[in-house]
Amino acid sequence: MEKIAVIDLGSNSVRLVLANIMPGGYFVVFDELKETVRLGQDMEKDGFLKPSKVAQAVKTLKMFRKLCDSYNVDKVYAVAANSLRRAKNQKSFIEEINAVCGFKFKILSEEEEAMHIYRGVINSLDVPKGVIVDIDGSSMQIIQYNRRTIVNRVCMPFGALTLNDLFDSQNHTPEQQINLIEYYVVDQLSQVPWLKEIEPDYQLVGVGGSFRNLAKICRRVKRYPFDMVHNYHISGEEYGNVYDMVKTLAPEKRNKIKGISSDRADIFPAALAGITAFCEYTGMKEMIISGAGLREGIMFAHAVPSTLEKSISDVLGHSIYTMMNYCEINIPHAEHVCNLSIQLFKQLRVLHKLPRQYVKALRIAALMHDTGMRLKYYQHNKHTFYFILNSNLYGISHRDIILAAFIAQGHRGDDFNMSEWTKYKDILKEEDLVAVLKLSVILRIAESFDRSMSGAVKSVSCDVLGDSVIMKTEVEGDCSLEIKNALKVSSDFARAYRKNLEIL
Repeated sequence: MEKIAVIDLGSNSVRLVLANIMPGGYFVVFDELKETVRLGQDMEKDGFLKPSKVAQAVKTLKMFRKLCDSYNVDKVYAVAANSLRRAKNQKSFIEEINAVCGFKFKILSEEEEAMHIYRGVINSLDVPKGVIVDIDGSSMQIIQYNRRTIVNRVCMPFGALTLNDLFDSQNHTPEQQINLIEYYVVDQLSQVPWLKEIEPDYQLVGVGGSFRNLAKICRRVKRYPFDMVHNYHISGEEYGNVYDMVKTLAPEKRNKIKGISSDRADIFPAALAGITAFCEYTGMKEMIISGAGLREGIMFAHAVPSTLEKSISDVLGHSIYTMMNYCEINIPHAEHVCNLSIQLFKQLRVLHKLPRQYVKALRIAALMHDTGMRLKYYQHNKHTFYFILNSNLYGISHRDIILAAFIAQGHRGDDFNMSEWTKYKDILKEEDLVAVLKLSVILRIAESFDRSMSGAVKSVSCDVLGDSVIMKTEVEGDCSLEIKNALKVSSDFARAYRKNLEIL
């Protein structure tokens, strides 16, 4: 299995992400490191990277080199963006880290940086029309896209670190400093004509450490029960409450806010001021947080070279198959169970009366129902439950991931845990409970119909006759094992659908 490393040298921090590349165009991150170096700090004064910051960066990169060597990494992508693009002593710095650490850094152009960020977002979120905002230490990347095509982009020459340095004064209260940053950013944005023309149906997608910290704070404030930042939605009111709290705090108190990383606490208000200015100027209020950005974009480009020309059409499907390959499950069996599950969903629609939106959760549950066996066969449905919950699947809502986990948990019998369900009551809807019970039965029957994993039951058709449902199977060969196992679900089927089950 190939191993790659991505090193992202930014103005505020430097990150190392290591990933396993699997056949078929899939990758899984297996380790990462992050160090704060503040490479871009004070650079605005004369355009030079400061010796102390360079020394810290070199020290950090030497540690990264050691970790890469210990893992026998096959390829390293080392990139730097805005902080080095503008540094007058970039050449000597690049030569030093190449000589000392053996990393050949590529300084990305604004366009290359934007494409990596866009590629990371578009291949991990199902947002058809969006405006991506990525605030790092010294720049703000703004990328407008529609129908998987970039429409407009601009790189503003300021970020959380530079804004904080620019308006840092002992004569200003924290709130005064924030207001000055807002005015400045709005003025700079007004020089980009297309920003005022963004239509209301576009969604704001936040990328980068500041947005991830924002999401962590919001989740803590509302006691959000699901541990996933990617695809977390923040309302305008939710954002406003956090911003009002942060902008008035004295610097020494910001470190005490749970959710803000210690290396970002001092510049976090400046980042929020930039976000606020953008929202006020464009009229965009709600935002979606993307946990994938530049580094993931590079990994997608390596693992799935076709994404250099065309983004992944089925984001959720690619993410599911990544997990299935990682868990080394029987993919033909999973695909057949999924196919039979969707057939049964359609055939039983007159009884369950569930909207088509539930098919997404059923698809996830059916394809991933055996992933728990990566841990242990016995009670693997319970392991699958926790695996799906923590899979960080792309292209799907948090609610659908939770629903899929509960559906998959039920594919081996009556293992429904009401206390676990109550934990997620603020994300789930009232009607979801009945839906999960009905869909779990569908999945159990579908899996039974491929008990020998031979694909013997080709298709299923259902007739509702009085108090009974007659399931007619189209088979190839001996299916006695499949029919026998499916009939064991009869009592659960009767409870869920109020009908007797007959299988022919």
